[in-house]
Amino acid sequence: MNVGLSRRAALLAAGGLVAAPAVARAQATRVRFTLDWAFQAPNAFALVAREKGYFREAGLEVTVDRGQGSGGVPVALAGGSYDMGYADLNPAIRFMAENPDRGIVAVALLHDRSPLCAIVRADGPIRTPKDLEGKRLAAPDFDAGRQLFPAFAKAAGIDASKVTFLSVTPQLREPMLVRREADGVTGFVTTSALSLKGIGLDIPQQRIMMYYDHGLNLYGGAILTTRAFLERNPAAVRGVTAALMKGFIDTIRNGQEMLDVLKRVEPLTDVAIERERHQMNLERVILTDNVRANGISAVDMGRMQTGIRAVEEAYNLPPRLQAAQIYTPDFLPPVEARRI
Repeated sequence: MNVGLSRRAALLAAGGLVAAPAVARAQATRVRFTLDWAFQAPNAFALVAREKGYFREAGLEVTVDRGQGSGGVPVALAGGSYDMGYADLNPAIRFMAENPDRGIVAVALLHDRSPLCAIVRADGPIRTPKDLEGKRLAAPDFDAGRQLFPAFAKAAGIDASKVTFLSVTPQLREPMLVRREADGVTGFVTTSALSLKGIGLDIPQQRIMMYYDHGLNLYGGAILTTRAFLERNPAAVRGVTAALMKGFIDTIRNGQEMLDVLKRVEPLTDVAIERERHQMNLERVILTDNVRANGISAVDMGRMQTGIRAVEEAYNLPPRLQAAQIYTPDFLPPVEARRI
């Protein structure tokens, strides 16, 4: 496998800032971009980038579509339905470990920690991850929390064979727990915890088990593409990544602006819920000591390799995937543009 970038792609990536004016004068390059989920505060940075004209300034015409779960994004990219996307990195790691020839690669890591979690009722008998044995968890098939549950189980000492997953649509996941038709759910804390609150199970009534609190220290949301698209369109990849990074930094610095954009794009948005979701995302996922000191996408390749091994071991896959196959920093904007 050709792990590295081609000489042409690497040179174009390095010269992206010089080439940008020429790109802007030329016909706009079209890029199909998919998000991981419905339009919500954690992924609204892409809407901010679009609405503030950051893609257009880079000579790009970018469509931004909602998704159906992080696990579906690498499948959509590999299948050619989209050119780039945003999703939790870890289902992409699993996808690449199982399909090493499909060339999924992350070009930026926006979340220094993963939002993956399991949530149960605080008034129930489940107090520790081990207590999930013998219980039923509701989640869509493409849910990242479900896909990475075997890795969480291994890290937390759970016998995964004793946990039953109920396959449900995204709309039914949280209601299943509220109606006691499931013992818990898996997903992003920023999605499920606030969705549960919205239908009557407030945060204090939930017991939230963050995967990273129980031995699974993974990276989270990433900007993904394929090596085939990257090799053909290095300037576009660099432009999209820089525009999204600007939108992401904007949402950290000015959450109200992001909420205003989200409300315009999605009129049914509950602004109060999304404000709380945004704050939860900042506190639990984004603003780590590493990010405060070094900026967004300051990646420790050793830590990433450890995460890759955890995913491979959880699915009984051979240890063959290397960190450089799943992540390249070559298309990031300068570190000054990534500081918060």
